[in-house]
Amino acid sequence: MSENKLTGAEIVIKSLKDQGVDVIFGYPGGAVLPIYDALFKQNDLRHILVRHEQAAVHAAEGYARSTGKVGVVLVTSGPGATNAVTGLTDALMDSIPIVCLSGQVPTHLIGNDAFQEADTTGITRPCTKHNYLVKDVANLARTMHEAFWVAKSGRPGPVVIDIPKDVQFADGPYVPPNEVRHKTYRPQVKPEIARVEEAVELIANAKRPIFYTGGGVINSGPLASKLLTQFVRMTGYPCTNTLMGLGAYPASDPQFLGMLGMHGTYEANLAMHGCDVMINIGARFDDRVTGKLSEFSPGSKKIHVDIDPSSINKNVRVDVPIVGDCAHVLEDMIRIWKARQKRPDKEALKQWWAQIAEWRGRDCLRYIHTDPVIKPQYALERLRELTRNRDTYITTEVGQHQMWAAQFIPFEEPNRWMTSGGLGTMGYGLPAAIGTQIAHPDALVVDVSGEASFMMNMQEMATAVQYRLPIKVLILNNQYMGMVRQWQELLHGSRYSESYSEALPDFVKLAEAFGGVGLRATKVSEVDSVLQEMIDIRRPVIVDMCVDQKENCFPMIPGGRAHNEILLGPADQQGESMQRDSTPEEGMVLV
Repeated sequence: MSENKLTGAEIVIKSLKDQGVDVIFGYPGGAVLPIYDALFKQNDLRHILVRHEQAAVHAAEGYARSTGKVGVVLVTSGPGATNAVTGLTDALMDSIPIVCLSGQVPTHLIGNDAFQEADTTGITRPCTKHNYLVKDVANLARTMHEAFWVAKSGRPGPVVIDIPKDVQFADGPYVPPNEVRHKTYRPQVKPEIARVEEAVELIANAKRPIFYTGGGVINSGPLASKLLTQFVRMTGYPCTNTLMGLGAYPASDPQFLGMLGMHGTYEANLAMHGCDVMINIGARFDDRVTGKLSEFSPGSKKIHVDIDPSSINKNVRVDVPIVGDCAHVLEDMIRIWKARQKRPDKEALKQWWAQIAEWRGRDCLRYIHTDPVIKPQYALERLRELTRNRDTYITTEVGQHQMWAAQFIPFEEPNRWMTSGGLGTMGYGLPAAIGTQIAHPDALVVDVSGEASFMMNMQEMATAVQYRLPIKVLILNNQYMGMVRQWQELLHGSRYSESYSEALPDFVKLAEAFGGVGLRATKVSEVDSVLQEMIDIRRPVIVDMCVDQKENCFPMIPGGRAHNEILLGPADQQGESMQRDSTPEEGMVLV
């Protein structure tokens, strides 16, 4: 090594340390061995060896989502990088800050179809916020620091740095973070005050308002959630969260209407449809919320707060666009509201809450519980009760169990809910639980899973066992790809094409084969004791919770329908979805 210089591999390690990184999730291979050798020579950075590169990214997502920090991934070239693509796309869709370091063949072999070569920058360009191919070691340190800035600034997302093997061996200069500033990327964090003032006037004069809040509030940091709670309570207005926004507003608050969207609550969806002022803070008007765009909240004025300018007017035209960080915008809204001594229209708000109370009275999450069959909703309600006083983090796979978890497990604070929202990635929950448990070693981390999703990345049980991570996998086992079966039943004439799982493993034996603990409940009387045992064991646990095979997840807005066309239960299954009349009339919204 030359004087005052480091090898490329050493630059990578030093850059990570200077960025405050304490853990890396990865899998070694030939093109990245110099970095693994540098890792071996130090003790500050912890490396977690996953069993698949997709799982490395999901673990980093769980770590990032539960801490607010940047998650770091280290994979080799070729299949190592391509295996990471699903996780990178997942992180991009859900705005999770990730830096993924990938090895690459030596620079002189790039483009020659060398062993384990892939065009990583080309492949990952559509599924990352930004990516780099570093061909000169002199640019490596600067690129590392830039990547962290890009990943966590503005709308967060994944960044890939592709590092050829010869660059890892070469000697080069090290540049500390404080000497690096991105040349062009300067996301706008503070809003235009004129726009905020316009929004406050609209909010104050609303007759049927609603706060519609998303994952952007959580990404902004804990202050944003506190400010959101403060402002919502100041106004007295109702508030709903998206799937990714759960925890941004306390679920126990009487002003909270629950989650909205395809499997959101009756009251949240109808309030969104019938409102006259919609205050969107940190959500992106995705299709699972809007339903049929032409019929989405047709009578409302819409305010949209988002740090990503490209998200504004992308799906839904809004009346007051505000570009900025949620915390800064909320801070200004509260200040202006107080300074101008704004007050809501009490009489109109009273009528609005009376209408919402009628919708709530439908008790849309009610289900029929017939002993001894275990209903999945009941299992989650019992999990909620048994963990009420525990420091608990929930991850999920994707499917019916995910929606039931969102409906039946309340979140009082942000960063406690890790799920795959935008991409809907089966296999997300187990590795995400590993990343979350690494970040919070003394907390209870539960992956609410379905048997089909669990098997997508079940190899990560070996990771949990190796690192003695006491994660809990609660499998709501209905022996079907549950959400697929539900859609086939409701929308495809009950033709269950390839959705039944005919060859499932014995999950208790599977847990034991990995070195963990397996438990099973087959009837209602066993649920509490099995869940309590799961909680008490300080080892990786798989619970096979055998639930009703035919239970469907309601409410449900069928794909392509308006967001006020809601199936509330089995009685709605045989005919057209039930149109709920929520057209404003004389200040009221009528059922």
